[in-house]
Amino acid sequence: MSRPRPLHRHQIPRPIPPRPASEVRAALLAVGGPDVPYVVREGHTGGADLVAEWRIREPAWHGFFARAKVSRSLETRMRLVPEKREVRALDREWEVTWVGDRPRLVLSAEYSRGQVRSVSRSWTVDRGPDGKIRFTEDYRFDTAEMKTPLQEAVLGAGWTWRGALFRL
Repeated sequence: MSRPRPLHRHQIPRPIPPRPASEVRAALLAVGGPDVPYVVREGHTGGADLVAEWRIREPAWHGFFARAKVSRSLETRMRLVPEKREVRALDREWEVTWVGDRPRLVLSAEYSRGQVRSVSRSWTVDRGPDGKIRFTEDYRFDTAEMKTPLQEAVLGAGWTWRGALFRL
């Protein structure tokens, strides 16, 4: 078994100087733009400074979430802790039921909290022009599509992302 080769000085990542809390807040708010299926907004309750959540309740996004057959809604609550230069994050997830001819959401009593990772995929199996079986992905829905850009914004500002299990 060979030992890993040591890193040379030019390969060691340099620490990122920590940015002020106001810049971290601005970077997180900028993550949720109009073209992504989630929004980042100010948090007004529960000790959260910011909240990121799927746009599942917004009529303009109903088609997107209905096509993906999304059955869970994710909310990531974040609290900035400037003295430690960290963002504490707590996920909350609810089961979603689509009802009626037009998409209508009913949040059920099933609920999770802590650190959540959900992935949903749908594939179509058919035969290609050459007669071979092929798989075509119809949709993919992954909570990392929302959480990863948030984490990158925090780490890119020289802060720590700390997942919480019970409370912020």
